[in-house]
Amino acid sequence: MSDVFIDSDDKAVPITAVDKRGLKAWLKDQDERIANWVAATGFRPRAGRSCLVPDKHGELAHVLVGKGEGNGLWDYAGLASTLPQGSYRIATKLNAETASLAALGWGLGTYKFDRYKEATKKERKLIWPKAADKTFVNAARDATFLVRTLINTPAEDMGPEQLSAAAKEVADAHGAEFAEIVGEDLLRQGYPAVHAIGRASSRPPRLIDIRWGDEKDPKVTLVGKGVCFDTGGLDLKQAAGMLRMKKDMGGGAHALGVAKMIMATGLKARVRVLVPAVENSVSGNALRPLDIIKTRKGLTVEIGNTDAEGRVILSDALAEGASESPDLMIDFATLTGAARVALGPDLPAFFCNDEAFAAEFLAAGVDVGDPVWRMPLWPGYRTNVESKTADLTNAPEGGFAGAITAALFLERFAAPVAPWVHLDIMAWNASNRPGRPEGGDAISMRAAYEAIKRRLAG
Repeated sequence: MSDVFIDSDDKAVPITAVDKRGLKAWLKDQDERIANWVAATGFRPRAGRSCLVPDKHGELAHVLVGKGEGNGLWDYAGLASTLPQGSYRIATKLNAETASLAALGWGLGTYKFDRYKEATKKERKLIWPKAADKTFVNAARDATFLVRTLINTPAEDMGPEQLSAAAKEVADAHGAEFAEIVGEDLLRQGYPAVHAIGRASSRPPRLIDIRWGDEKDPKVTLVGKGVCFDTGGLDLKQAAGMLRMKKDMGGGAHALGVAKMIMATGLKARVRVLVPAVENSVSGNALRPLDIIKTRKGLTVEIGNTDAEGRVILSDALAEGASESPDLMIDFATLTGAARVALGPDLPAFFCNDEAFAAEFLAAGVDVGDPVWRMPLWPGYRTNVESKTADLTNAPEGGFAGAITAALFLERFAAPVAPWVHLDIMAWNASNRPGRPEGGDAISMRAAYEAIKRRLAG
């Protein structure tokens, strides 16, 4: 990955982010020619809008960009892929937090998924803002690129084996321990739910397991849903519902992304990552509706719908994670359409069994421009996930409160760990926006990292 940041360049073109009032103040210090030029371009200081200002020789002398709402993360992001080739600097003096976010936005705006189609490459460099935290910016950018690329890669080239290989690369790069349990060994070593969901595929299911850090440090366990493609199983999805199911391993990608950030920045934590990686396929030995399976925790689960498979594989991973009594456990999953209906694609549904940490997590998300929205682990719905013929059902009848009942199902396997967080995420941008191209994306990853960082520091 070529570096998009440089330390200095005397010829770097200045960039100024302005709102309506800021534009008026900036123009007061310019000559009439520039004011007329800006007016002639029709520039309006809104998010995503920019104006290239030439000097008297017609060469680029300044860039104006509209300020957006929030903390400035995305203000400069669109410029990284649209400006002429060259070097640039942010003219405005920024504090440490804003400088880091501005640099990160620029970095995220350079992402291209070009594995299968070569993209036009132009060198656009940004001089590091003086107060920016270079270690954090590079860690967040690299982790986001990892998540995006894993999700964007078609399932043909991102099955359970390839996801495991990518996880091993992350582990090896940071000196972490890597292990995996594959195929029939899942049954022998006590992960029957992961095996049951993945057994119908010609690509064997597996449990990915990464450990990093000093045993004396606080234990942080990250769990991610790794369904590399989801047909729905025998309860087959329709074509439209299956179209983007390469992204159903987005939770696993997010768990790897958070771990990568923790390791790259050297947080004092003992991190464990657990990703059950499967393909939910159709074949003669596929799991059937109303089959009852055992889980690692000993609880039995009736399969009300084979398309509610994510919570089933997570049950084994969460039970294993909880067995070590970590100080904090977070799971990520592209789990329910109900969460997307309630909150849309950009706002992940967030569940937490600890009031103090829930508040910390919500605040962290706002501060880093990666918001989540808390939803309740409503105790009145716990009976909804109970089955008449097994301990639990993976698909309660009625369809009400789908995101909540899914979280309550997972809660049974995460217990008694507290704080435990469950994030029901989209992991996908449906349209292009500055710094956020259409396709897979890391949504809630930076919020989780910041919340973990603050909890460890406290």
